[in-house]
Amino acid sequence: MKNIAVIGAGTMGNGIAHTFAQSGFNVQLIDISDASLKRGIDTITNNLDRMVAKEKISETQKNDTLSNITTFTDMTEGVKNADLVVEAATENSELKLKIFKQLDEVCSADTILATNTSSISITQIAAATSRPKQVIGMHFMNPVPIMKLVEIIRGYNTSDQVTKTIMDLSKKLGKDPVEVNDYPGFVANRILMPMLNESIETLYNGVAGVTEIDTVMKLGMAHPMGPLQLADFIGLDVCLSILNVMYDGFKNPKYAPCPLLVNMVRAGKLGVKSGEGFYDYSESRKAENVSKQFL
Repeated sequence: MKNIAVIGAGTMGNGIAHTFAQSGFNVQLIDISDASLKRGIDTITNNLDRMVAKEKISETQKNDTLSNITTFTDMTEGVKNADLVVEAATENSELKLKIFKQLDEVCSADTILATNTSSISITQIAAATSRPKQVIGMHFMNPVPIMKLVEIIRGYNTSDQVTKTIMDLSKKLGKDPVEVNDYPGFVANRILMPMLNESIETLYNGVAGVTEIDTVMKLGMAHPMGPLQLADFIGLDVCLSILNVMYDGFKNPKYAPCPLLVNMVRAGKLGVKSGEGFYDYSESRKAENVSKQFL
């Protein structure tokens, strides 16, 4: 497995492309516009520059990583030689089903199709294809180049061989893959999102303020980042989407998103990427720069 196509040049997509390219794979990074691709490559370049400055990699390794990435706005062209496609588009089930239907039509019969979804059913996505045995979840954590965990999610029909291939591949990336089964939220978000939602409920009910809630969790539970700051970093719209998927999947009110979260998303206060969420972010601390604390 040498050629990896990554669909989506946003925060997760460019991080996944960066990680594969730095590990020596040929990466085809695909998005709908040249502007999106440029932003993605700029982010990868900036992150590599920080790693060089901190002597985590050499200038040669940086240049080799960038040379391993080719960009495409035409998905058919970008995936035609791919051994593996990793979809990292917006967390929207209709969009993902459409992408996987198209991938099934244009990719080689041997190509494995993976999704970076953080909550949507792998079985549902696989059903949009004629190759459900070759569809799997690869849920990377943000920031992808640094975080070790990859949740490997088996759909109902995912084959043992495909699962082993992706587990082994993840280890070649220097990651620690964990195999989980296909239920809403998988493991990471099934546990994390209710905690974030309860933190928002605590604020909504006036129990304590933003900094007080985050300080309690950082100092009392040894969390490196408070839950409200973490929600801002993930994106409040993403948190809302995942909670809705879990609520729809389980029909359990404990997963119902807090009204404050719903209203903040409606108001466009999405966290770091919009410049304001539970905290107010200056230009110098928006999405691509928050990762400085990790890279």
